[in-house]
Amino acid sequence: MTALPLPSPLVDADWLAAHLDHPDLVVLDAGVGAHRDAPVRIPGARAFDLDGALSDHASDLPHTVPSPADLQRELRALGLRDRSTAVLYDGAGVYSAPRAWWMLRAAGFDRAAVLDGGLPAWRAAGHPVTDRQLPCSPGDFTVRPRPGLLLDRDAVAAALTDPGTAVLDARSHERFTGAAPEPRPHLRRGHLPGSTSLPFTELLTPDGHYLPLPALRARLATATAGRPHLIASCGSGVTACVLAFAAHLTGHPSPTVYDGSWSDWGRPETGLPVRTGP
Repeated sequence: MTALPLPSPLVDADWLAAHLDHPDLVVLDAGVGAHRDAPVRIPGARAFDLDGALSDHASDLPHTVPSPADLQRELRALGLRDRSTAVLYDGAGVYSAPRAWWMLRAAGFDRAAVLDGGLPAWRAAGHPVTDRQLPCSPGDFTVRPRPGLLLDRDAVAAALTDPGTAVLDARSHERFTGAAPEPRPHLRRGHLPGSTSLPFTELLTPDGHYLPLPALRARLATATAGRPHLIASCGSGVTACVLAFAAHLTGHPSPTVYDGSWSDWGRPETGLPVRTGP
């Protein structure tokens, strides 16, 4: 049997249901926080645990990408093979699944898609759920890192001085301006100097689906103001990927993600400049 092709990096619940029994399909639940270890899941789904083994716990920053060796070990434990097709979802609709998709892309895995609307859309379409997690055979996927898709603090600091780069902040506008406190209380309030506020929720419908492509293009075009390079940031590198994935959907040539995001930049001990207000 040939490998299962994807119609798009974004698939709907009916497409996934129609292919759920394909032997090369791997469904991964990337839920975080309250949606981690959800009581029910899509049948056959395995936990892509961003709050656990799929982040680097040797780092003092949350949700940073593991080393290539650690990432390969965990992905193989999830049964991912070089010929697999992966669909990633989360329990919030669209929240953390794009982060998992972005990590796979950075690891050199291209046959992956995000489930539009996540588990709520799956259930709303009347498809079955289960409370069982079945064991799987180990996979053979080999990580082939793609440098540049995940950036560190130094790269972002340099990019802030580049007039051709837009740094987009996916946090709420209130957190961007400093009007609202950070959920991690040790962090300063505010934003990266020269960055632009684009809350990830502005790219989604009220029921947690991505906006149609024309609307995504329009909102990203306004936020980037014609600048050809795009870096997405957020609180810890998770919802930044909602922006970066949207840019990928619209055909942007090279969106990137600040892996540490505000959890890194906003620490008082870094001494990095911070702005408040709009």
